[in-house]
Amino acid sequence: MVSVDLFYNALRASGISLFTGVPDSLLKNLCAYITDNAEAKDNIIACNEGAAVGIAAGHYLATGKVPVVYMQNSGIGNAVNPLMSLADEKVYSIPMLLIIGWRGEPGVHDEPQHVKQGEVTLPLLEAMQIPYTVLPDNNNDALSEIQMIVSSCKRLSKPHAIVIRKGIFNKYQLKKKAVNDYPLSREDALKKLVVCLKDDDVVVSTTGKLSRELFELREELGQDHSHDFLTVGSMGHSSSISLGIALEKPEKRVFCFDGDGAFLMHMGAITNIGYLSPKNLIHIVFNNGAHESVGGQPTLGFGIDICAVAKACGYIEAITISTKEEFDTLPSLLKDIEGPTLIELKVRINSRDNLGRPTTTPIENKDAFMNFLNS
Repeated sequence: MVSVDLFYNALRASGISLFTGVPDSLLKNLCAYITDNAEAKDNIIACNEGAAVGIAAGHYLATGKVPVVYMQNSGIGNAVNPLMSLADEKVYSIPMLLIIGWRGEPGVHDEPQHVKQGEVTLPLLEAMQIPYTVLPDNNNDALSEIQMIVSSCKRLSKPHAIVIRKGIFNKYQLKKKAVNDYPLSREDALKKLVVCLKDDDVVVSTTGKLSRELFELREELGQDHSHDFLTVGSMGHSSSISLGIALEKPEKRVFCFDGDGAFLMHMGAITNIGYLSPKNLIHIVFNNGAHESVGGQPTLGFGIDICAVAKACGYIEAITISTKEEFDTLPSLLKDIEGPTLIELKVRINSRDNLGRPTTTPIENKDAFMNFLNS
């Protein structure tokens, strides 16, 4: 096992001063340590991994120092373009250290959305001709590798990836957790919302704990799962999936259950929603100001005016709900609502330790959902 404090200090000792990226569950102990020990300007939690590569490139151009970009392997997809057309040695030749959590590593049990990504993580790095090192699981070897990797990064002036297997880092509890005092948790808010839905309403829910909570709530209420598309992967794309459905099924109300981190990751998607203005699309953003599923690091969810952004992009209405009294108005608000409307639900960070996962496979979910849409 590798100590996060020794790992972090070895990076700093190698001349690295900037850390940026999107938190990952396999990196949560390291990300927590960085959050607690680096100044805010030196640890930039980006909206998506491609943006993090851009931030890292700007840092290198301004300082000549090698930066760190951290991400889950699923985030490589967001980073491919700037890695290939900006950082690559045949373009601007910009060195950076990629720290990548290896979800779905072959032979290690993981959720369905991570299996394929785990299988292709190393081949994908090879295809991009990015050298990589699978981090050894002990301090001496890991710290020795860091020195060699950073030296190689500087010498070759190109990205180098450190691939992190499950359970490599020791546990570290984040001290600078995002906190808020809103009265309802996301799950409480979800319960108030779901009971307002009509029998033929469609739900597309975002990746993370929200979809898991929705699945368990349907079980608790004895309701059919076929109305819900659980987007277990593809963070940030639930609103686009919802738009595609809403345009083809104008007779059904389509609710997108989104999260603040996911909303921010691909915020440009809402421009299409606003421009095309489907009257049957209702965009619900559960905003707790944190990447709760991967360690609790803060998002910029409370740092921007989500409703103002939605209105600027063409939504006909945008509303924020945060108090118990405002949540009590949901039944009347949703009864005859017309879209595209965004409703921001500001909620407390508080999920259950015993929260389960869907017992159906993604393909079973897809098939049942399509049958419902076309019934």
